Amino acid sequence: MVWRKLALPSLLGNVVDPVMALMAFGLGLGSMLPDVGGMPYLNYLAVGAVCISAMNAPTFEALYSAFSRMHTQKTWQVIMNTPVRLREVVLGECAWAASKGLISTGAMLLIIALLGIGDLQFWLLAWLVLVLACLMFAGFGLCVNARAPSYDFFMFYFTLVVTPMTFLSGAFFPRAQLPSWLQIIADYMPLSVVVDALRGIYARDFSALPALLMQMAVYSASGIGLAIYLTERRFKPKG
Repeated sequence: MVWRKLALPSLLGNVVDPVMALMAFGLGLGSMLPDVGGMPYLNYLAVGAVCISAMNAPTFEALYSAFSRMHTQKTWQVIMNTPVRLREVVLGECAWAASKGLISTGAMLLIIALLGIGDLQFWLLAWLVLVLACLMFAGFGLCVNARAPSYDFFMFYFTLVVTPMTFLSGAFFPRAQLPSWLQIIADYMPLSVVVDALRGIYARDFSALPALLMQMAVYSASGIGLAIYLTERRFKPKG
């Protein structure tokens, strides 16, 4: 109900950045590049931009908004005065962060559809990947939220984790261009799994999709489980 009052600016904030990157690099730089990955660079980048949106929107919600409700506004403590357990609050935060991520990625899918990128099969099957991706990054964000002493702490996560994933996951260029040692690291980044799965759907190559979905499911379950554990430790009475 609170978000409904801020829905438009919230949606614009999560969509404008990837759309601007898509326009600047896809249309501007892409016009000077040959095909990448067997497709025009605009199409290549569009799939990556959707994946980045599926990472950024849940991450921001699971960090700044969840921290406000947990630490600053004490909303979680009020909720726990009812017959609701802390782990249920964390699961609710995870579901809400993932929902906001799906809203933003849905807007991105609409934009690339208006650009004529993708087809009905891609737009429908992409949701299998995006639901798991949003849950996964929401869980990871809540893990960081559980350990954060203040808002400033989140900059470490963005600088050391989110930014490297953004640029090394294959969203902007194939990971094969990286040095071999860095490519090995990048291949195991969560965003790389999302990019590979969505690109496989776009290219109609479903051979690796089951394994990639399973990997994302494991990442999601591990992130959410760890978030519950770390949050319960944070709220555990000292002494």
